[in-house]
Amino acid sequence: MNWRYRHAVLTLCMLAFFVTYFARLAISPVVPLIIDDFGVSNTAVGVALSGMWFAYGLSQFPSGILADRYGERRVILVAVGGTTATSLLLAVVPVFPAFVLAAVLLGLAAGLHYAVATTLLSRTFDDLGTAVGIHSLGGPLAGLVAPVAATWVGFRYGWRPGVALAALVGVPIFALFARRVRPTEPRRPEQPMAERLRLAPLLELVGRREVLVPLAVATLGTYVAQGVISFLPTFLVELRGYSPAFAGGVFSAFFVVRAGAQVGLGRLSDRLGRDASIAAALLGGALGLGALVALPGLLRLPTAVGLPALPAVAGLGVAVFLAGLGSSFFSAIDPRFMDALGDAERGAGFGLIRTVYTVIGSAGSVGVGLVADLLGWAASFAVIAGMSGLAFLVISANAVVGGGR
Repeated sequence: MNWRYRHAVLTLCMLAFFVTYFARLAISPVVPLIIDDFGVSNTAVGVALSGMWFAYGLSQFPSGILADRYGERRVILVAVGGTTATSLLLAVVPVFPAFVLAAVLLGLAAGLHYAVATTLLSRTFDDLGTAVGIHSLGGPLAGLVAPVAATWVGFRYGWRPGVALAALVGVPIFALFARRVRPTEPRRPEQPMAERLRLAPLLELVGRREVLVPLAVATLGTYVAQGVISFLPTFLVELRGYSPAFAGGVFSAFFVVRAGAQVGLGRLSDRLGRDASIAAALLGGALGLGALVALPGLLRLPTAVGLPALPAVAGLGVAVFLAGLGSSFFSAIDPRFMDALGDAERGAGFGLIRTVYTVIGSAGSVGVGLVADLLGWAASFAVIAGMSGLAFLVISANAVVGGGR
């Protein structure tokens, strides 16, 4: 496989991930318009979005089984095409129950991509951490573009065109992927699907120490990352007194850091080892989130000025940089799972692992919001800082005691 083709596959996998992430993020900025149009509550829209994210996590496991049966290329094309189609469906639904159903279908389609693309890259690259880091850039890039684009289009032309933006990027990327990526041979084309769903082999796989320990770490880290992505701007506005515009700028900076850190951390994991890289990211996340909570003197917005003073900007910049580093641990831990799986297990096995930690970790949005309602934003972010620290201790102890297994 020549250099140009391998990197074309990597680029197109990243763009496919961009599409699936863009479609999910394009909804949140226009939620107020959706509420007004359908005449529903915040809770009702929250149920629709929770259903979408839950479906996204749930479809990771069957995506691996489908890839083993039909090949990774076909599944990724279904993911991108399905995401594009359901984004359009979401934009034209006439009633709110249909909106909820379309949101769930969007999550199911988008969730087919990531685990399968990682498996495809494991076939294509020896430096898997670097490849996964570059592939994961699709998420932060969508985080930079989708909210801004959806907000501008949504408040100018209505929420339906804002949500449908995903189709504008989805159609050309689908065509490019279909044209440039060659068909991939399925690993288990003849094995009945029912055999892949037997409970005992699944429990044996996730129960292995070399899988179970990083799975616990990934679940904790996903919970933390989900909470930060959901509520960092709100935290800065409610607790620190920053303006919504400034908090939005900080949030964009968080995604910029995350984008760069994912590539760097993936490469670092290829050079220095997976566990050391994961531990470095999680420790940075714990320190960054702790700084957001524990440094009110530096991070408080001066009310007489209207903009942060220089010490506040510097302190906030360091804290956000470390928090962004913490949320980039996926580009080291996903190759860690692939290292622990045999070639024949990587399709369904990695899909199962992704389903477990994505579904459980998605509770971070609910958990952070609940603690904030009960105890305040400082306590809420202190809790996830502690969880990141706990994940750091678990992976560090495993590296010392078990030699990284």
